[in-house]
Amino acid sequence: MPSREEVAYFGAGPAPMPTPVLEQGARAFLNFEDSGLSLAEISHRSPTANKILADTRAALASLLEIPDSYEILFMHGGGSGEFSAVVYNMVAMWVEKRRQMAERELGDAQEEILEKVKKEVREEMRLDYIVSGSWSLKASQEAANLLEPLKDGGKVGNLVNIVTDAREWNDGKFGKIPHEDTWKLTSPKASVFTYYCDNETVDGVEFPSFPKCLEPKEEGDDRLVVADMSSNFLSRRVDVSKYAVIYGGAQKNIGITDVTLVIVRQDILAAAPSPSFLHDVGIWSPPAILNWSIIAKNNSLYNTMPIFSIWIAGQVMRSLLSTHDDAKVAGQEAVANAKAEIIYRILDSNPSVYQVVPEKSVRSRMNICFRIEDDATEKEFLQGAEGRMLQGLKGHRSVGGIRISNYNAVPMVNVQKLASYLEDFAQRKR
Repeated sequence: MPSREEVAYFGAGPAPMPTPVLEQGARAFLNFEDSGLSLAEISHRSPTANKILADTRAALASLLEIPDSYEILFMHGGGSGEFSAVVYNMVAMWVEKRRQMAERELGDAQEEILEKVKKEVREEMRLDYIVSGSWSLKASQEAANLLEPLKDGGKVGNLVNIVTDAREWNDGKFGKIPHEDTWKLTSPKASVFTYYCDNETVDGVEFPSFPKCLEPKEEGDDRLVVADMSSNFLSRRVDVSKYAVIYGGAQKNIGITDVTLVIVRQDILAAAPSPSFLHDVGIWSPPAILNWSIIAKNNSLYNTMPIFSIWIAGQVMRSLLSTHDDAKVAGQEAVANAKAEIIYRILDSNPSVYQVVPEKSVRSRMNICFRIEDDATEKEFLQGAEGRMLQGLKGHRSVGGIRISNYNAVPMVNVQKLASYLEDFAQRKR
């Protein structure tokens, strides 16, 4: 039976964890701080649980230098749950802002206010989605499922605007990000939000930086940007102030499954209409378990949260702070870049054997996707890798190929082991 040190795991998620954190977690799971109780057994209402929540928030705020004007929420449902939460909460905010504007214009004429907002929802409101891979596609589809078609007076809404679909620019496949000049954005006034997935795990595509066309162009041009950072969270610096919402499932770079982190601007939480007004407009109000305002008011303890998972996330964050000191997440960014460079250099040096899937300018540092000659050769590659205890390299079932997931907890020594195998395999096949 192999030891943990002998196995080099590159799975896309759940991802590898830092061994010291797992060792601490094993002790905490049995007897947390000599309390005689497992951390999985303590009350989520206890002072201990509240301290864990506060400590984890503080660690994340320090790592990413999150402004005080943002809330950090811990939620259920993973990234897929936030596909829905984003729509419910952001649409409710947009409707409430329009209701307030109508109230200032029309006074207390409630029926006129309602009709005005209903008309604006039908004719103006749009949700912008940048579709660069499988997960942003799923998010846009969920939005359409929740909102489309909106029918009122015989008119069907077309509420989800696909800003760009990368497949249309890449022979029907994901693997590049179309130039921003080709994007079709809704005006900031009408757009509820502009959504993108910062790193696409299935397709190996990562935005190299914050899209320039989403930067504010003038005062009052407040385009609300929502980003799914589930798979590159804490792997590079992020200017949080450019986003209305950032979210991520924990099971890649943050910790174990069961918890989702949401960073949301406080003014968004404050703009919430009554459920009855939303229903009269023809929009569903957010379910309580996905309602960011409710979760924030209850300190992320509206219902029973997985305190053990949150504690694990906090341990991972504190280990990054300890490792990189004042550099914070920039220190981890340098490590992630160095590991990715080693792998891509070998792949690019052997183009007759390895064909990297994404366009070079948008290659993911977290999920390195490539193909080998044919299915038989890919199977041979995977079998050879297993023989060297290099595991988790098979591509996503929807696209096949090979995928090397280079998450934060993958140590450099394991990347070097894999690099050696890539070199050896290429030499045999050249």
